[in-house]
Amino acid sequence: MKKIVVPGELVSSERKKLGGNVYVANGKVYSKVLGITEEEGDIASVVALEGKYMPTVGDVVIGVVNRVVFAGFGINLNSFSDCFIPKSGMREELKQGDVIMGKIEYVNEMREADLEFPRKVFGGEIIQVTAVRTPRLIGKNGSMLDLLKRGTGCELIIGKNGRIWARGGNIELLKKVVKFIDKNSYKSNLTSSIEGLFGIEANSPAPQMQQERVAPNANAKGFAKKAQAPVAEATKATEEFETIEIEGADEASNQSQKDDSEDAA
Repeated sequence: MKKIVVPGELVSSERKKLGGNVYVANGKVYSKVLGITEEEGDIASVVALEGKYMPTVGDVVIGVVNRVVFAGFGINLNSFSDCFIPKSGMREELKQGDVIMGKIEYVNEMREADLEFPRKVFGGEIIQVTAVRTPRLIGKNGSMLDLLKRGTGCELIIGKNGRIWARGGNIELLKKVVKFIDKNSYKSNLTSSIEGLFGIEANSPAPQMQQERVAPNANAKGFAKKAQAPVAEATKATEEFETIEIEGADEASNQSQKDDSEDAA
């Protein structure tokens, strides 16, 4: 069962393999940070709710070029220090403000990171979120990421450093849902809530229309209309999402008034 813990609070009294943001003392596992516990099998970890991005080897990140010099490019990773990519490490020429993605290859004792396989990302928008909460936007086995892609019709890359690159589909709906997840990352059953919003299940088979192949002489106009269906559904979900937010606010207001009345009595 997931719960919110503070630094030094017990996560598990059993012997477990250590995941992120935990430590062992006297054979028990404790939290290093304010966050949500995650126990999967014999692994205990905590998903932090606050804090700056700490580069970790293997993380996919999204960077922004903030410096161009003769030897290469300075990349802002939304972390404690910038990353540097030599010109020989990039196929494309970069300019200030360009967006790149890559994987953390090495982190030194100063938390400075090196990237492997960096490449320029074209078009799209960047959505900023709390870096330490990105695991909730990805979900177990990519379940939340799958929902966000299919529910909004957007192409997505979620960087562990608190940046989301999105292109196509219903970007405005995506922003609303991402903001909702970011604000409510401490709550359980979050994936189920988003499944209900979109009316689809995480990691379920793709709709039949997405699996169909087009015959060489198929009507192009008709196929284009079918291809827009996921986006149309996502647009419809925008109104439903706003209704959920309003209803939630009304419930909170009613509860507050009730509590005030009881205090007055």
